[in-house]
Amino acid sequence: MVSRLTPRRRQLRLPLNRPAAVSAMTRPPTVDLMPRSETQRRERDALLRRWGWGLVAALAGILALSAAAYTMTLAADQRHAAAQTRTTELLAQLATLQDVRRALSTEAELTAFRSEAMAADLRWQGVFDTLAPALPEGVGLTGFDLTVGGVPVGEEERETTPGLEGSLTLASPTAIDIAPAVRAVRALPGVLSADARDVTSETGEGAARTYVYGLTVTFDQSVYSDAYAPAADDAVAESEPTG
Repeated sequence: MVSRLTPRRRQLRLPLNRPAAVSAMTRPPTVDLMPRSETQRRERDALLRRWGWGLVAALAGILALSAAAYTMTLAADQRHAAAQTRTTELLAQLATLQDVRRALSTEAELTAFRSEAMAADLRWQGVFDTLAPALPEGVGLTGFDLTVGGVPVGEEERETTPGLEGSLTLASPTAIDIAPAVRAVRALPGVLSADARDVTSETGEGAARTYVYGLTVTFDQSVYSDAYAPAADDAVAESEPTG
C-alpha cells in the first residue's frame, strides 16, 4: 500500500494589530515609466522659466530706475530753465539801469572833485565880521590881498595851520596909533599873526588927507567853511531818504 504525502500549505498569518503594514504590503507598486529625456526637458523648462522671471524683474527694476532718473532730470531742467529766465530778466533790468548807474558814477566823481577843489572854501563874511570890532573908530577896511591855505587838516592841527594869509589895507581920515590896532587884530580868534607893514598918506579932493595903513595877517583854518568837505557830504547823504 502506497501512501501519498501531500505538502502542507504554508499559511501566512499577519497580526491583526498592524493594519499599516498590511496596507503597505497590499498597495500596488508604482513604477516611474517617464523617459529620462523628458525629465531633463522639464527641468530645463523650469530653469528657463526661473531665468525668464528673473530677467523680467531686472527689466522692471531698470525701467523704474530709468523713470526716476528721467523725472529727476526733467525737474532739474525745469529749475535750470526757470533760473535762466530769472537771470535774463535781471540782466534786462540791469541794462535799463545802465544810464542811472552812469549818472550816479558821474555824480560821485563830480562830488569828489568838488570836495577836493572847494576844500579850502572860506567864510568871507565871517572874516570881515571878525576884523571889524578890532579896528579903531573911523578906520575902515578898504582893500585886501589874501591867499587861501592848503587842504584842511585834522581838528587838533586846525588852529595852528595857516588857512588864509596876506595883507589888509586900512584907511583913516586922521592919523592913528597903529600899534594898538595891530595888537587888537592879533587877539582876535582865528588869527595866528598880525604885523604893521607900512603907513602912507594920500591927499584927496579938497585937500582932504587920508592915512593908509598896511597890515600883514595870517588866519588859521577855522576860517574854512567846510561846506564841501567829504565829511559834510557823507552827513548829507546819510540824512537823505534812501527809498
